[in-house]
Amino acid sequence: MARRILIIDDEEGIRLSLRGILEDEGFRIVEAESGEQGLELLGTDIPDMVFLDIWLPGMDGLEVLDIVSRDYKGLPVIMISGHGTIETAVQALKKGAFDFIEKPLSLEKVVVATRNALEFSRLRQENQALKTRISSEQPVNLTGESPAINHLNEVIGRVAPTESWVLITGENGTGKEIVARSIHHQSGRSDKPMVAVNCAAIPEELIESELFGHEKGAFTGADKAQEGKFELADGGTLFLDEIGDMSLKTQAKILRILQEQSFEHVGGRKTITVDVRVIAATNKDLAEEIRAGNFREDLYYRLKVFPLELPPLRDRIEDIPLLINDFVSSLVKQHGFKPISFDAGAIEALSRYPWPGNVRELKNFVERMFIMYGGDTVTADRLPPEFGTPPPAPKAVAQAEPETSMDDLIADGPSDLKQARADFEARFLEAKLREFEGNISQLAKAIGLERSSLYRKLKAYNIQTD
Repeated sequence: MARRILIIDDEEGIRLSLRGILEDEGFRIVEAESGEQGLELLGTDIPDMVFLDIWLPGMDGLEVLDIVSRDYKGLPVIMISGHGTIETAVQALKKGAFDFIEKPLSLEKVVVATRNALEFSRLRQENQALKTRISSEQPVNLTGESPAINHLNEVIGRVAPTESWVLITGENGTGKEIVARSIHHQSGRSDKPMVAVNCAAIPEELIESELFGHEKGAFTGADKAQEGKFELADGGTLFLDEIGDMSLKTQAKILRILQEQSFEHVGGRKTITVDVRVIAATNKDLAEEIRAGNFREDLYYRLKVFPLELPPLRDRIEDIPLLINDFVSSLVKQHGFKPISFDAGAIEALSRYPWPGNVRELKNFVERMFIMYGGDTVTADRLPPEFGTPPPAPKAVAQAEPETSMDDLIADGPSDLKQARADFEARFLEAKLREFEGNISQLAKAIGLERSSLYRKLKAYNIQTD
């Protein structure tokens, strides 16, 4: 569809000249002889841009510009004048004009200015749409009224206005990035960007370039210079997600930069100084990672100025109905799904489930229910098997191994309690692995363990998983 351009000028010859130039470029033209007529046309059908003469009979161009800038924000206006001065041009630009062209009009200047104005308008609209979408999709507060969440929100409210660095820990899916956004949103840096870096998703050979930027030709494929995340976050917040997955080599470099707040581009020599507040997050036990030699102790204590530990969903099951309502509203708004509801029996069954994937797993589950039962009520009997029945108790496992009684275990097993517990856990895992036909994912969900933890246990007990 051709873009519409409104020309407001009292000189017929100028309107005719502009029309000829712009129609040759494929634009549709609307004309007005006065500012009053131009505003009337704007009130009926808003064009994509405006050419506006400064000297007009009645209301002059600068008065019209004031009204357009106030009532039609983002509409690009190019001022034209045969009697322009530098002062007039500066005044017009300060009032919101995109550009200023002097008469007699140059074909090249008109075409270039028009294209630039329309491109600027398009980018502005896309940027606003992106901001709106991000704002609606990315919450800045944790949903819930449980004691754990109320306490956490209170602590966030205390630390956010400070400049203290924060280390957020918690299982996968507990909402660490939401907490980081909440801290940034409530801080004095909220008008500046929060730049997020997923340290686990960036290859080790590229993470320095991502964090610190690089110069043209610094490495193969670096065909132009690029700013790093530290520069982009200058004045704002840098969120280092999955910090526990960063290599020791990168940890050493980032420690120096975090301490000095200065660095050089990869392949560069100029020192760049920034001011960033760092929020880091991880699902790993960093103290254990330090003991294993995978994480630097000095970096740990540099990041751990103010620690925040997020509770898993199983420790705040009273928040499940509120979270479900949030997800239902969001999915209805984003995708136009028909609303669904969950009856009391379904909510009770969901409250018994251990939720190893935490809030993220709950969100994915709600979306699955939307697809299956959009516009309907989800009852307990409609839930998938893993949600409809409570997790198996250890007693059921003992029944699954009838050849070995508890008396046999006591008589034949070790006298040490720790070893006895380990033997029982190994038998339990062997039985459940057979029950789930070797499916590690299903077994992990059923017993409430993360897959990585389950793999370690199976390996420790020498239980074959093939």
